[in-house]
Amino acid sequence: MPKGYWIATVDVHDPEAYKAYVQANAAAFAKYGARFVVRGGRSEVMEGKSRARNVVIEFKDYDTALACYRSPEYAAAVALRKPASEADLIVVEGYDGVQPGGA
Repeated sequence: MPKGYWIATVDVHDPEAYKAYVQANAAAFAKYGARFVVRGGRSEVMEGKSRARNVVIEFKDYDTALACYRSPEYAAAVALRKPASEADLIVVEGYDGVQPGGA
């Protein structure tokens, strides 16, 4: 079964308030087995637009990724994030099919 991912781009305009969101989201992420694949770090926009911060979070499957986003634990964290930042977030199913080169 393919994994599920959150892909988020974020502009933080109140770093101190955003810290409360980071602390609060830990409860939901622990409950749903989230694993950060990308959490900030260096980036360069090659095409299109982006925000200052990029995040990719992996879950065991798509349904778990959705359940985490829709959970009361994450809703409480979102209430802290929204006043401190602007974000775009999608939940996407991973791909387990054939890769280039047939591997």
